[in-house]
Amino acid sequence: MNRKEAALELVKRFIQDDPARAAQALEELPPKEAALLLRAMPPSVVSQALENMPPQAAARLLENRPPQDAAEILHRTGKYQAADIFRQFDTEFSRAVIPLLDQEFSKDMAEILAYPRESAGRMMHTDFLAFRSDARVKDVIAKLRQLAKKQLPSASYCYVVDAANALLGVLNMRDLLLASPDAELEDVMIREVLKVSPFLDREELVQLAGRRHFLAVPVTNEHGRLLGVVNTKNILESTEEEAAEDLQILFGASAEERPFSPAWFKITRRLPWLTINLATAFLAGSVVALFEDFIARVAVLAVFLPIIAGQGGNAGTQTLSIVLRGMLMREIAPHNAWQLVRTEILVGVVNGAAIGLMTAGAAWFWKGSAWLGLVVGVAMIVNMVAAGMSGALIPLAMKRLGYDPAHSSGIFLTTVTDVVGFFAFLSTAWLLQSRLI
Repeated sequence: MNRKEAALELVKRFIQDDPARAAQALEELPPKEAALLLRAMPPSVVSQALENMPPQAAARLLENRPPQDAAEILHRTGKYQAADIFRQFDTEFSRAVIPLLDQEFSKDMAEILAYPRESAGRMMHTDFLAFRSDARVKDVIAKLRQLAKKQLPSASYCYVVDAANALLGVLNMRDLLLASPDAELEDVMIREVLKVSPFLDREELVQLAGRRHFLAVPVTNEHGRLLGVVNTKNILESTEEEAAEDLQILFGASAEERPFSPAWFKITRRLPWLTINLATAFLAGSVVALFEDFIARVAVLAVFLPIIAGQGGNAGTQTLSIVLRGMLMREIAPHNAWQLVRTEILVGVVNGAAIGLMTAGAAWFWKGSAWLGLVVGVAMIVNMVAAGMSGALIPLAMKRLGYDPAHSSGIFLTTVTDVVGFFAFLSTAWLLQSRLI
């Protein structure tokens, strides 16, 4: 074995032993170099790596391979990941791959892609156990034992369907084992079954999982036909992933960015929002520039500018985090949105008054000027109220306009608190300048 073969064997073992870390390492390489490296790997090994990569990055790798290779690798990848990857192909490449896919696999992928991205249909799996209602308990138990020997996926529930595959009930394993061997499943099953539509939003699934502690939830179409099952574990994992993505989006990063994503990918996703942030920073700076001469005469005002802006930003971020969580958990709806805004304004008034009094007292004690304390206190109250109101209104407005509520709300919030805080502080000081100079 020469050095090249030895190196490729090492890479192959790395992917097989730790596909998640291998996927991260491949993301760091330019797509063409990563594709060249994977070209020497068997499709089964390549699919292991792609299953642990963001769909966009995986699609770029496959687009650097012949369509025949891409189709073979997709067949070895999980259907849902394969569908996500296929969605990211450019039109020309996807047209070249479609004829090369197995008909059944292509049909399954098409069904998955027909459902919205954040829906039960995209999260469900089809490796569930279902039996006809007229089957006998002893036959079902024998079938389950046979399946166990073949090491097929086990399940905590078995579903009961009719001849048209319509969901009739669910079997609890304990009830099944304790039932009479000659009893029919129709007599043993639980008829009251929680089921959901494939178009149900992921956020509503999260609420269901929180209220009902089932291990899995069946998914049925409008005719009651059993399509698949969503595991509670998958729902919770998707919630964690969504929360992580929202955290990245909130501060202007891409939801698809990972710690070891290529540098150019990071740059292209972050730079536009940094540019917007720079523009908003100049807007806040222009407010200070309006009072440049006045600040030069009353230099102590410069000391309090970051204090006013910082407190407003912190208060706004508190509100923003609560509102985003409420929107994620579907606790906020159009009928109670204004109640939320009014509550946050009230909180801003009370917190602003408390913080404003403390800040005013500190300014008075430090400089011996009650008027300076008054200016600082008033500006703090105004900015805290603006922070609470904008922290609630910004995500609500973005959702109303059709944008992701978390998408860089922090940048817009900081702009509001900086501009309002600076203007409230400096304009109040300018009005009372005769008392300050």
